[in-house]
Amino acid sequence: MSSSTNPFQPGAATVEAAVSVAAATPARRKSVLRMLLSDVGACIALAIVVLAVFAAVFAPWLAPTDPYGNDLANMLKPPGEAGLLGADGQGRNMITRLLFGLRTTLLMGSVSVLVGCLIGGIIGFTAAYYPIVSGVLMRLMDVLLSFPAILFGLAIAAIFGPGLTAVIIALSIATVPLMARVVRGSALVVLQQGYIEAARSLGLSDLRIIMRYVLPNCLSALFVFVTLRFGQVILLGAALSFLGLGAQPPTAELGAMAADGRNFLFFAPHVSVLPSLLIFAVVLAFNVLGDVLRDALDPKLRK
Repeated sequence: MSSSTNPFQPGAATVEAAVSVAAATPARRKSVLRMLLSDVGACIALAIVVLAVFAAVFAPWLAPTDPYGNDLANMLKPPGEAGLLGADGQGRNMITRLLFGLRTTLLMGSVSVLVGCLIGGIIGFTAAYYPIVSGVLMRLMDVLLSFPAILFGLAIAAIFGPGLTAVIIALSIATVPLMARVVRGSALVVLQQGYIEAARSLGLSDLRIIMRYVLPNCLSALFVFVTLRFGQVILLGAALSFLGLGAQPPTAELGAMAADGRNFLFFAPHVSVLPSLLIFAVVLAFNVLGDVLRDALDPKLRK
């Protein structure tokens, strides 16, 4: 798109320019979809993500046995002797445990990303639209960025006790400053465009300008961030559970399952290796999908 027709150039000083962008959105979506489908790695990653979400949602119907029912007669039996993937240290079917562990892990990641992105997005838009509070808000975000997520998990577990709630709170807090910085940077670019001044001159409220013009033009960056962050949150959540700060027995969670199996690593490696491989596959799929989305949504990288 040339500079003479691009509504995002400084010379486009009308609200109609933003409308033309919205009208061109379906064509852009088709272009992004074509690019995703033409990339073999993206197709595989998307298939893994869809399959993981499907398995997590329908885990109660797909699981062959009770995820919490012990069967000591099958304790630590290898794949093939006690089901397709064997049994864990309590004789529980590994397929069932993996399905429910994936369900817990994805739920933990979804809630953490949703809460963190919602709070971070509000802070980011506020800092971008109101420069008077930008300095205070972003310095606060810098303070939060200086603390690792593992440290947040340790601190919150010490206050509330170990469990999924502590992990979700820690990961949500760790996501807030990252989201705030991404949103603020994207919003500042949009707020410099001429059609924002035109919208202000028409007397539109700040909230309406943000929701109608600023937010839609920041969605590309937000989609990429959420996709990449989701993989990071799953990995961090699994690490916290591996350390004993997350899901507590007998709750099935991939990180906790990997930790439980480390005691049997030499004579029953499947107990620890299978949940670790599942974590690896899901995180890698989200990372690949995020990279491809970034390339597809960025005009410079797409060229």
